[in-house]
Amino acid sequence: MPKRLVCLAALLALSAGCSDIPADRAAADEVESRPAPSTATPAATPTPAPRPAPPLPQLPRGGRRLVPAYQLVAFVGAPGSPALGPLDGNLDERARRLERLAASYRGGRVAQPVMELIVTTAQGAPGADGKYRSRIDPEQIGKYLAVARKHKMLLMLDVQPGQAKPIDEIRRLEPWLRQPDVGLAVDPEWQVGPGQVPGRVFGRTSGAELNGIAAYLSGLVAKYRLPEKLFVFHQLTGPIVRGESALRAYPGVLTVKSVDGIGNRGQKVATYRGLTTRLPKGIRTGFKLFYSEDTRHGALMTPAQVLSLRPRPDLVIYE
Repeated sequence: MPKRLVCLAALLALSAGCSDIPADRAAADEVESRPAPSTATPAATPTPAPRPAPPLPQLPRGGRRLVPAYQLVAFVGAPGSPALGPLDGNLDERARRLERLAASYRGGRVAQPVMELIVTTAQGAPGADGKYRSRIDPEQIGKYLAVARKHKMLLMLDVQPGQAKPIDEIRRLEPWLRQPDVGLAVDPEWQVGPGQVPGRVFGRTSGAELNGIAAYLSGLVAKYRLPEKLFVFHQLTGPIVRGESALRAYPGVLTVKSVDGIGNRGQKVATYRGLTTRLPKGIRTGFKLFYSEDTRHGALMTPAQVLSLRPRPDLVIYE
């Protein structure tokens, strides 16, 4: 072969060798040049920590049950009415006096003073709506509650219905009864029917009616997660409460029968025993002392004498 052709063949062969790069190698180089896909697991969204439940409301001196932890001792009254009891005015001084009195009731329990404020008072005249009762100014309730809270006391709102329906008077008090340190008392001696005048006849109620009030209070306790609610009904004689055997305890409500006997010590003790010997299950007892009436009949019973009563009164009221 001529020398020129030999050189030309050599050049063609070299050119072909230089361009003969496999296609799969080129593709591989391209793949290697790309950034590798991320294999990291995406960060999980953090679960928020559960919020702690708000603390449950407590009684003024701690806890959520009244008995058997506390011995309740009360003053009763209304603003500007000394005949109705010692809580007629000068509330801070009366609160300090009540504190000292409550501390004298020893016997293994913590003293819990109670301010019993008469918010609805039966009267001998019909009034504008013919219901034979008057109502306290709501601002006065706030004033008494502020003093009670200052001294870590319970406030108990007392209702003398006259011719009004007790539950109607009580529902008006709901803004206060929703509070953890406000209880209720009803005085059926002053609850009269149509054509009757308070003070001329003894009023009356029934076990079924008292159950309805206790059930209403129990509903408030459950709805607002309240501590045990104090509910007191006053009783002077047996006929004031008809069908008493129907009475029963309701969740979250401490129902107390306060025996308001009048006379010398023997008479008061006899009345107390007579009204508490067949007490329905779960109903507790209270005992009232009258500074004026009891003194006229002898002498005011001492705390030791009151605590010797059986059953032991969970509530002692001074009027």
